[in-house]
Amino acid sequence: MTLVILAAGMGSRYGGLKQIDPVTSEGEFIIDFSVYDAIVSGFDRVVFVIKRENLDIFRETIGKRFENKIKVEYAFQELDALPEGFSVPEGRVKPWGTAHALLAAKNVVDDPFMVINADDFYGRSAYKLLGEHLSAAKSEGRPCYAMVGYILENTLTENGTVARGICEVDENGMLLSVTERTAIRPNGDVAVCAVDGVDVEIPLRAIASMNCWGFTPDIFEKIERRFVDFLSEKHADELKCEFYLPFAVCEMLKSGECDVRVYRSEDSWYGVTYKDDKAFVTESIEALKKSGAYPSSVSN
Repeated sequence: MTLVILAAGMGSRYGGLKQIDPVTSEGEFIIDFSVYDAIVSGFDRVVFVIKRENLDIFRETIGKRFENKIKVEYAFQELDALPEGFSVPEGRVKPWGTAHALLAAKNVVDDPFMVINADDFYGRSAYKLLGEHLSAAKSEGRPCYAMVGYILENTLTENGTVARGICEVDENGMLLSVTERTAIRPNGDVAVCAVDGVDVEIPLRAIASMNCWGFTPDIFEKIERRFVDFLSEKHADELKCEFYLPFAVCEMLKSGECDVRVYRSEDSWYGVTYKDDKAFVTESIEALKKSGAYPSSVSN
C-alpha cells in the first residue's frame, strides 16, 4: 500500500521549505509523524507530490529522513499539466487544487493508496482504518473508496475561523455528500458559520472531511474526466479557481461511479492554520510522546 502526501503547496505556505518550523523539541515536522504512522500501519511506500523546482530542497529537508525506512518516490504537480485542448490562462500562477495534485501521481501509483495533506496531523487511527480498508479492496465491480472523517469539534481552533467540508453520512456509514462551510467558529454548544449573511449552526459532533482518503488506482481515470468537465464548464479562464478532491469524489457519488465508506475518527486533528496554533500543536504532540504513543524521536 502507498501513502500519497500532497505537499506541492508547502513552499508557498511556509515561505520556502528551508523555513518550515519544527513542531517538536527534536526538530520533527508534522509530516514525520504521518510517515511514521503509515509505516506502523502496514504501508510500504510513500509518494510525495511536490513542485518540481522544490525536489532538491524537499529531498534534503524531508525525503532523506525516510529513505532507510520506506520506499520513497516523488511526483510533480505542474501548472501546465492539463488535458488536451486546454492551456494555462494568462496571469494564472496558482496550481489547480488537490484533485489536480493527486492526478500528478497517476504514473507513479499502481496499488491501493491513502491520500493526506502534508501539513496535517491525523492521528494513528486514520492510517489503521484506511490500511485495513485498502487491504481488503477489490479490483472488480463498483469501487468502494474510503474517507476518515473527524468530529468537527476536534478540528477547530481558538485562534480564528476555519473552513471544513461537512459530511452527510447515511445509517450504514456511507458518504452522501460534502458541503463546504467557511468561517466556522465555536459558539457554546454548537459551531456557527455564515451562509449568505446568516449564521447557521453546525453540531459539534458533525463529521468533517480533512482530506484523508483511501482509493484504488481506478480513481485516476475518473478524476481526469471530472477535470475536463471542470475546465470546460466555466473555470478554464479563471485565475484562482481550484479543483478540489472532495467535490470531485462527490460528483462520482452522484453519478453512481463509486461508493465511499466513512470511518469516524475520535482522534484530534492538528494543523497550523494560524501562527498561534503552533504552540498548541507542539504541546499536543509532545503529550502524545509522553503517553507512549510515539518514541522520543520518530525521525531518527
